This record gives sequence, C-alpha cells and structure tokens, in this order.
Amino acid sequence: MSNDLFAHDDNVVPFQHGAATNKADEPRQLTGRMVLAMMLAFFAVIVGVNTFMVHEALSTFGGVDTESSYRAGQLFEREMDMAKAQDARHWRVEAKVTPAADGSALLDIVAHDASGAPLAGVTASAAFERPTDRRLDRTLAVSENGPGHFRGTADIVAGQWDLVIELSRGGERVFRSKNRIVLH
Repeated sequence: MSNDLFAHDDNVVPFQHGAATNKADEPRQLTGRMVLAMMLAFFAVIVGVNTFMVHEALSTFGGVDTESSYRAGQLFEREMDMAKAQDARHWRVEAKVTPAADGSALLDIVAHDASGAPLAGVTASAAFERPTDRRLDRTLAVSENGPGHFRGTADIVAGQWDLVIELSRGGERVFRSKNRIVLH
C-alpha cells in the first residue's frame, strides 16, 4: 500500500495547462450568437413563406360572391316569391349548347308554356358564369328567331360554367334558371 493519497495510473496523461489540444475532438459549443442566428433564420423562413402565400392568395382572388350580404338577405324573400310564381306557370325551357367551328359556343333556347305552345311576347337573356371566377363571366347577345325560340353565341373556353337564362315580359323577370354545364 502506498502512502500517497492519490493513486496514479500510468496510462492516464495528466492535464497540462497550456498544452495544445485537438479542436476536432472537442464538442462544438452552443453560443448566444449561434442561437440568435438560428432564431433569425427560422423567422425569416416563416415570414418568407407567409409573404409568398399572401401574394398568391391576393393575386388569384376573383372577388366576393355577393357585394352586400345584408342586401342579399333582404332580396331573398322576393326571390322566393318569384320562384314560387315561376313554378306555378309550369313552363318548359330547354337550352342546347353546341361548339362552333371558330371556338365559340352556340346557344339555342326553346321556351314553351304549360300547354306546350311556344312562349310569345317574352325576351330572353343569357350568361355563362364561371363558378370559380366572376372575372370570366360572359353575357350573350340573344336574339329571337321565332316565338319561344332564341339564339346567341359566346366566346368561352372549355370547362365548367353556370348557364343562366332569364325570360322577361314587360321589363319584369318571369323566368330564371341556373344550370351547371361542362363544355369540352
């Protein structure tokens, strides 16, 4: 037994103050500057992605569906009464859309009353409305070819459209239909 308080192992190299050490063997220390740089990089990525998403959302937004929700609510009851009166007439209105050689679409509308007679004394209007973007809506110039028969053309592209047909008599709308169609 030795009188030394500390036993020395011959394989252990004592630390010598001021001796050169290998930097690759030391673990990298996390400093305040590194934490700051990581936080700034993180928030820069978040702000960059948010800026891109806001720009894309605003540049592709086609507009609101209704200009005034309050006004639309007031008109709802009137629209319901007009729909009930339209259903009571039992009119039959048929529309056929065919592609033309020049890329436009031809619209033929045939309207009959409850007894099957062609409707006389009415004027027609029609529009192709894009369900996803109001900026692409197209109103057709519709002309009467005979009692209850109307025809019009529009330059529209293939895709889904809402075909809106309105018939009026004496300046008052007496019929309205809105149907989803797919043009190829």
